[in-house]
Amino acid sequence: MEQLLDPFGRKHDYLRISVTDRCNLRCVYCMPAEGMVFQPHEEIMSYEEIAETVSALAPMGLRKIRLTGGEPLVRKDLEQLVAMLSRIPGIEDIALTTNGMFLAKKAELLKQAGLNRVNISLDSLRQDRFAMITRGGEVEKVLEGIQAAVEVGFEPIKLNVVLMKGINEDEIRDFIALTLDRPLHVRFIEYMPIGSASDTWRQTYLPLTAVEDVCREAGWEVEGVEGPRGNGPAESRRVAGAAGTFGLIHPVSDHFCDSCNRLRLTADGHIKACLYWSDELHVRPYAAAGDHAGIRSLFLKALGAKPKNHEMALALERKQQSHTPTARRMSQIGG
Repeated sequence: MEQLLDPFGRKHDYLRISVTDRCNLRCVYCMPAEGMVFQPHEEIMSYEEIAETVSALAPMGLRKIRLTGGEPLVRKDLEQLVAMLSRIPGIEDIALTTNGMFLAKKAELLKQAGLNRVNISLDSLRQDRFAMITRGGEVEKVLEGIQAAVEVGFEPIKLNVVLMKGINEDEIRDFIALTLDRPLHVRFIEYMPIGSASDTWRQTYLPLTAVEDVCREAGWEVEGVEGPRGNGPAESRRVAGAAGTFGLIHPVSDHFCDSCNRLRLTADGHIKACLYWSDELHVRPYAAAGDHAGIRSLFLKALGAKPKNHEMALALERKQQSHTPTARRMSQIGG
């Protein structure tokens, strides 16, 4: 069977699936404080349609699934979808990206259903600042979710930290300290100019050299290491003797497009071959009909139009880009 290859020979074995555009938080780089219009429930893909899509792609080399949102745990009975996906031949790894607020209550059910690992968004360890960034979140609930993830045996457990100039760069050392005694994997991510973030991006963007500066100031001996399973685009490092690692993900200053292996499926059933560009194709009608040939054909068409890179850095330099950036917000595309 034909494989999921794009014109540049990149093999795609990883699908990020947004199961909802809704979220219980309003993070400053993801959603506006108010006025967000969510899609009607009937426009959101059913679990059966998602499973049909994955079943069609598995024979083409799809091996890894990540469930995202919005916040995926606001969708009812997510463990049922995990169980459905875990039974599909060829699927080897199922991961979840979550803000962690509901994870403590759901961790055991998700583990039993077949979830392998979790990424937890955590942009501050300080309650006042966390509440400001998320517009109302409780950091203690996220910390409880992390502990529950450790107890049920998810591995690896990654903490995603979006660095923002003037907001949380003074916590870099505190985040790295989390990896010293616990097998946690912190990943620092550059702020990206997508959706509601595009208006404030130039004032908030912070290159990840700031992390290296903090390590030098702390006097830590840092070594490059092979990242944990599902490492993706992170450059992984470890403080000598630490139980965990930290990683740098810099989509803007040093993009990783040459090794991109991921596709995205929006909550309303559109294929996005690239996070940044507006190009997308509607696959839901084929999934609803159980038309595997149609699903495969549309994914190949999307891959055929995938550009070589996303050109986010050109936006920072105010230069002309070759495609139209997406108008969707991060919460709508599983970003």
